[in-house]
Amino acid sequence: MTLIRTFEYLYYKMISIKPINENDIDLCHELDSKTISLWSKKQWTNEFRKEGTKIFGLSIANFLIGICVLQFVLDEAHINYFVVNQKYRKRGFGTCFMNYLIKECKKLNIKRLLLEVSQNNSKAEIFYNRFDFHTVGTRKNYYKDGSNALLKEKKLTTK
Repeated sequence: MTLIRTFEYLYYKMISIKPINENDIDLCHELDSKTISLWSKKQWTNEFRKEGTKIFGLSIANFLIGICVLQFVLDEAHINYFVVNQKYRKRGFGTCFMNYLIKECKKLNIKRLLLEVSQNNSKAEIFYNRFDFHTVGTRKNYYKDGSNALLKEKKLTTK
């Protein structure tokens, strides 16, 4: 094994994805404020307290680099928040994270996964399309900047 391949192996061995809890609000708010600045600290607190919500953290050697907030309602899950620290993008971490979340949803017999993405965020839309999320609707003037949200769906069961 070459030195580079050994490094890559060790790097990816240090990845962990696990549910996080209210003790991690400050970490979530900090990562959010450095990336998409979507929620205030109070909003993060509310997310952790919502019934049917699970929040997952993506970490490298106990350093939080990604967050996903999933809201479960019956046999559906909605991705309310998904981000990977910009320094760690384009390295496969987001793909690893999304694959994990899809697998977890399948274990829970979730039939479909939903999310919204700004029509102006072409990089995110391309990312979600790679996982077979399809646009099923539009929410006009959904974001603070007035942009529309594309409602995207991924079916997890085949019937």
